[in-house]
Amino acid sequence: MRNIILYMDEDGVWIAECPSLPGCGSDGKTREEAIERVKEAIQVYIEALEEDGLSVPEEYDNLELIAVETEAG
Repeated sequence: MRNIILYMDEDGVWIAECPSLPGCGSDGKTREEAIERVKEAIQVYIEALEEDGLSVPEEYDNLELIAVETEAG
């Protein structure tokens, strides 16, 4: 199992990223499409690491989403 971060960008496209696999992400026109695409991306990412004999990063067990206030510039 992998955690993903899911959000809509300024153009209305859903973005799905897997923080424990750097650079692994996808997008979609709908939330569901983005989730399905990132599942595929995660599978391909892990398969590529294994084929290259590289270790697969462990999933983060301490992932938190925290909102912070910033000053508008």
